[in-house]
Amino acid sequence: MTRSQPRRARGTVGHAYSALNLRLALALFGLVTMTVFAVGAFWAGLAWLGVLCALFAAVAVVDLVVIQRRRAVRRREQPGARHSLFE
Repeated sequence: MTRSQPRRARGTVGHAYSALNLRLALALFGLVTMTVFAVGAFWAGLAWLGVLCALFAAVAVVDLVVIQRRRAVRRREQPGARHSLFE
């Protein structure tokens, strides 16, 4: 079973160690930005930079998946709870 926080995390259920909603917004920003930069780099003929930006975009996708899984677990553990951007 997946838990919302690792066992040895410094946070508690009442005070999470990671602001998941903020991480979600930042990962989305990184994904969009790196995708645009990758397309621009390939268009400008800088293949190495395009590959690097595409790699960073892939990392952002993985981070989005991890964040969404943790948010789903948090919703199951705390049904009906509303969280702000910084919680």
